Amino acid sequence: MPNPPPVPAMTHDRSGEGIVPTLQELLALRAAVAGRGQARRGRHGVSGHALSPLRGRGMEYAESREYVAGDDARHIDWRLTARTGRAHTKLFQAERERLSLIVADTAPSMYFGTRVRFKSVQAARAGAVAAWAGVRDGDRIAALRGSRSEAPIAPASGPRGALRVLDALVRWYTQPPSDDAGLAVALDHAQRLLRPGSRLVVLADPSSIAALPAQRWPALAHHHEVIVLLLTDPLESAPPKSSLPFQAQDHRVDVDLSVAAQRQAWRNEFTRPLEQALAQLPARGVRVQALSTAMASESWQPLLGRNPPLVA
Repeated sequence: MPNPPPVPAMTHDRSGEGIVPTLQELLALRAAVAGRGQARRGRHGVSGHALSPLRGRGMEYAESREYVAGDDARHIDWRLTARTGRAHTKLFQAERERLSLIVADTAPSMYFGTRVRFKSVQAARAGAVAAWAGVRDGDRIAALRGSRSEAPIAPASGPRGALRVLDALVRWYTQPPSDDAGLAVALDHAQRLLRPGSRLVVLADPSSIAALPAQRWPALAHHHEVIVLLLTDPLESAPPKSSLPFQAQDHRVDVDLSVAAQRQAWRNEFTRPLEQALAQLPARGVRVQALSTAMASESWQPLLGRNPPLVA
């Protein structure tokens, strides 16, 4: 089943809206970011290194938990270990700026849409929400995509950091990059950039998630707050039982979804990867939500900041 390119009718208020992201719309999304959980502020805005809600290697003791492989042996809680007979490690309140890293999937299947906007535009908008949430929370903000030639957007705090990320999202999601190397490469880059206690927001097509080995996620989720947003289009999840025309490069393809075999092939291509990701990622410690092109771009915000990961 070929990935259908963006040819079915879109619904727009203005010609061209929803096909490519604009910096103006990404800037406007700052108003949609809720004000809860803001960093400590001085008279001139965010100042200093406010106490983070994340647990990391700081100076103030928070609590102890059972030791797991990979924890720093220097932080073993010897008293609790002796009392319980099981190894425990100390957790400390982090006094540092957290890193919010946005990973953008730029697979060709993202540049498609039939309702309101393309999946690529929705991804850019969701990434902007993540960036503005990072500004609100006093984080350093960075972004990257699957490329072997383009360097990540370096971490920076405040509106300056957000603007650099927003500019990159507009570039990446205006058209498919010619050097896209896949989401696996993007996550390889992310693992080199992340530090314990970071927030990782992945904007991805469900098919890109399905291509990744399941064992990639538990290690990430153990040390970081990991959120995966699955970009979808209503046509993918609920296609009509009729023949649909698509333009595939230089020729037209007709997919007759009134035929059972074609509908099953469609399901295998679009619906099954989404259902598998929604079912499997939470079991691996990842917060996940399907974000349709017809949904409000900020609707995933409740995933932010729930039960932050404990890091020894």
